[in-house]
Amino acid sequence: MEEKLEQQPSNCIKIVLYGPESTGKTTLAKMLAVHYNTKWVPEFAREYLQEKWDREKKICELKDMLPIAIGQMKLENDLAKEANKILICDTDLLETKVYSEVYYSGFSPVPLDKFALRNKYHCYFLTYIDTPWTADDLRDRPDQRTEMFSAFKAALEKYNKPFIVLKGTLEERMKMATMKIDELLKAEKLEFTKEDVAQIEKMGLSVKQVEAQIELFKKGNQFVNISEAATPKNGITILSEEEAEKFINVFETKKQGLDILKFVPASGAATRMFKSLFSFLKDYNPQENPLHEFLERRGEENLINFFHNLNKLPFYEEVLKSIASNFPEYENASEDEKKLIFVKAMLTPKGLNLCELPKGLVPFHKYGEHLVTAFEDHLYEATGYAKNQNGTNVHFTVLEDHREKFEACFSEIKNKIGEQTNSTFQISFSYQDPKTDTIAVNMENEPFREPDGAILFRPGGHGALIDNLNHQSADIVFIKNIDNVAVPRLQEQTVKWKKILGGKLLSLQEKNFSILKRLDSEEVSEGEINEFIHFIKEELHSGLSFDFSEMTSEEKKSVLRKKLNRPIRVCGMVINEGEPGGGPFWINQKNGEISLQIVESAQIDMENYQQSQIVKESTHFNPVDLVCGLKDYKGNSFDLEKFVDQEAYFICNKTHKGQELKALELPGLWNGGMANWISVFVEVPAETFNPVKTTVDLLKSRHQVNV
Repeated sequence: MEEKLEQQPSNCIKIVLYGPESTGKTTLAKMLAVHYNTKWVPEFAREYLQEKWDREKKICELKDMLPIAIGQMKLENDLAKEANKILICDTDLLETKVYSEVYYSGFSPVPLDKFALRNKYHCYFLTYIDTPWTADDLRDRPDQRTEMFSAFKAALEKYNKPFIVLKGTLEERMKMATMKIDELLKAEKLEFTKEDVAQIEKMGLSVKQVEAQIELFKKGNQFVNISEAATPKNGITILSEEEAEKFINVFETKKQGLDILKFVPASGAATRMFKSLFSFLKDYNPQENPLHEFLERRGEENLINFFHNLNKLPFYEEVLKSIASNFPEYENASEDEKKLIFVKAMLTPKGLNLCELPKGLVPFHKYGEHLVTAFEDHLYEATGYAKNQNGTNVHFTVLEDHREKFEACFSEIKNKIGEQTNSTFQISFSYQDPKTDTIAVNMENEPFREPDGAILFRPGGHGALIDNLNHQSADIVFIKNIDNVAVPRLQEQTVKWKKILGGKLLSLQEKNFSILKRLDSEEVSEGEINEFIHFIKEELHSGLSFDFSEMTSEEKKSVLRKKLNRPIRVCGMVINEGEPGGGPFWINQKNGEISLQIVESAQIDMENYQQSQIVKESTHFNPVDLVCGLKDYKGNSFDLEKFVDQEAYFICNKTHKGQELKALELPGLWNGGMANWISVFVEVPAETFNPVKTTVDLLKSRHQVNV
């Protein structure tokens, strides 16, 4: 039966007229078909139900839903073969699903649900209720038109369907509809030159992949639908001291037999870290304004703090040495001028030129007379939990141009750090693969071109690093950002919680693998299946579809195997103290299930009151403190690309050489990139999260060696 509900492949643009009864859908469908000299798909339900009424004097019943859906899809698939570039559909299965849920207490047959969400259309035309009600044998609820319209619109929003609302007179609706279809036709005509194709293929991409990226720009950002915030005892586990010690013991016992890796995204340049100081250099003139007035007028509280505490910077002495050698005017300068010179000595080529360094090689701390970079701090920390009989294995993702700088830094420190930690190091590097770059488009969603005609491609964001992670062969991988490091007095706490998270992962993995091996057996009792369900719900904080209990034993085993045979991650979560970024939420998935996800603020529709209120109720923040299991129960590495939510991309506006463009960022590494993993959240102390996003963060007490 299901194959009768499936949409057959077609090259035509598909438009759905969609909405409540008596809103002009059929009239408009006929007019659009004439306008574009093409076919339109009538509403099968009207003919089916009219015949039923004439024959039995009965209106629609629940048992009619599937025959109506099957008849509708047969009409659509048949007429799509005859369509002239465009097919106008006077309804679709999503509309049938909405009617079923409204009329039958929220119920819709499972096959209808499945294909209502799976079948794809270029745009839905949601018809508004500003047309007169015309009664007939089949129409009802003339006094509930507002409620019905809201139900149809809610379904489009919930399932992220592309749509516009048609309002006004028939002429006004026709004008809006044709404008949208003409826009879609123009986009379909997009063609690449042979030079474009050569450029695309040189990057390891295909034309089809680039066209798919352009389609994402046309769809726009797809917001997630958050159900509620994950909070303690509702998605976030709070461990007792006894439980924490147990997981430390598990980790210490098992780690010697494991291949452990620390994975550090370190591609970022230091430029953003000094953004406010660059603005200061550009705009401040000591001859025109006293410094305190300039900063207060601009509301620069962070810079006021910065200039009051310059001596707390780890590189303070080095800046003064640079000033003595390269800025002779400093000696006779005013106090305000000296501060301006200090910043120049920090950032410009005449001084330390810190802004040209990769962020990982900026000095974050000073131990005695030794300046320590974030890169070096990560190596020290890694020996606390990633060291075994084979040494300490750390992988950094870097820009290719920066690799030599990192290698030179390691050559300088490896003997010293090796002696201090009694460890050898296996350091490896990788770059973001060009095939993970994404096309940039202009504001009309056409390829953005350089003056010489070449298409502009941009790095796809940290989500591209799922490819780098996919090439790692370790049993378990700790992930932590390059700018999140601790001074020695806080490292003990950080290492302790890394072991706790690692032990939690290994415990879950052991149970998970045991269940999967049991599911491979021919006979699994109902009691065992109930135990497996309890593990999924109580320890993995996940659920099963509502029809699971009605399945056969083999179907249940198949569902459980699919649910459990996935990469696992245990994520540390800290109490939100105002840091920008993502957090843990329960998400409504398109398949009807609810799952735990890490969600960035940009993925949430903050203009939606309900969604924004849920965000306000959130209590925890994602510090990017993950430990991951990348192998299955048979010891094979997962293909991580298969577990990415490709819909979790993000479109943002940028400029290139003074011109506006739109850029596409791939699903974030720990957001959409791991959306279909098994995710478990554990609260960790705030002391384990010490990010350096700006220079002022280096002045915080957590980054002061002696406090």
